[in-house]
Amino acid sequence: MPLGVATNFVVNGADVLVPMATEEASVVAAASNAAKIARVHGGFTTSSTAPIMQAQVQIVGVSDPEAGRVRLLEARDELIELANAQDEKLVEFGGGVRDVAVRLVHSRAGTYVVAHLQVDVRDAMGANAVNTMAEAVAARAGEIAGGRPLLRILTNKADLRLSRARAVFDADTLGGPAVVDDIVHAAALAEADPYRAATHNKGIMNGISAVVLATGNDTRAVEAGAHSHAVADSGRYTSLSRFEKDADGNVVGTLELPMPVGLVGGATRVHPVAQAAVALLGVRTAAELAEIITAVGLAQNFAAVRALATEGIQRGHMSLHARNIATTVGATPAEVPAVVARLVADRKVRADHAEKILAELRAGR
Repeated sequence: MPLGVATNFVVNGADVLVPMATEEASVVAAASNAAKIARVHGGFTTSSTAPIMQAQVQIVGVSDPEAGRVRLLEARDELIELANAQDEKLVEFGGGVRDVAVRLVHSRAGTYVVAHLQVDVRDAMGANAVNTMAEAVAARAGEIAGGRPLLRILTNKADLRLSRARAVFDADTLGGPAVVDDIVHAAALAEADPYRAATHNKGIMNGISAVVLATGNDTRAVEAGAHSHAVADSGRYTSLSRFEKDADGNVVGTLELPMPVGLVGGATRVHPVAQAAVALLGVRTAAELAEIITAVGLAQNFAAVRALATEGIQRGHMSLHARNIATTVGATPAEVPAVVARLVADRKVRADHAEKILAELRAGR
């Protein structure tokens, strides 16, 4: 993947350069532009919950599931001790199992008792740690509940490990009250309509996945957690972000979603580009990384909503795409601007048209 760097970001008062691995240059440009607008009012403010990941142990064949649930809760301390014994180093660093929760899940095949280990994984993404703990406690949990343990694995619905970002986007910089109102209307449709929400949230993930990938983290885990979080309690898929008009007439954007990323283990520790990306960010903890990623998601989302509510998404996107097309057909660096200008003006951003323009330019010399 090409690696770009988004600029203009201020996160919690500090300037940040953000590495983004993406095939789409317009993603990096759009995030940088939105961050520039946010700088007017101080940039992005972020926060996080504790880095809690959960592992599930599914227990089948429990004849008295309600009582089985209670028996597991009574054995909370025993299960925590057994789980923590699997990763003494994590406990030494201040992590480990914080609690045990037990749910009854009613399915077409019966009622399952499902125990959740809630684990503080510190600066790790945490999948290996929580999976090992779930494996270790499964047999004992089955005995206590009175059934047979089956699945024992983490959940990517990391709803106890949330990151948040907030920013104010200046009304005058945006073009005035009418633009602000249209941005709010565009965002409100994404809240109300799952068809719009799907693309709206994809725009958020354009930014988030690019930083997650650049730092060697698990894009699929982050995406799974984000989209599961977008399903409200009612079961309806909705937008992850919110855009409102504040008392001064500016746009206030907020974003909250699960962000299970780490700095310990995996490609983040061994891949040289991932190491360089982390060094460029200057982050010291997984929470800092998660919060910057969330700020990028909000910036990316705002840039897309603003474009949709004003000039349309294609203008900026096509300008950058046209540069790729011009280069692909063999335009030199000196020829690229003229080819791009014609492609955009003609509204034909295609390789065959670029070849024709390039031939005309060279014939006219």
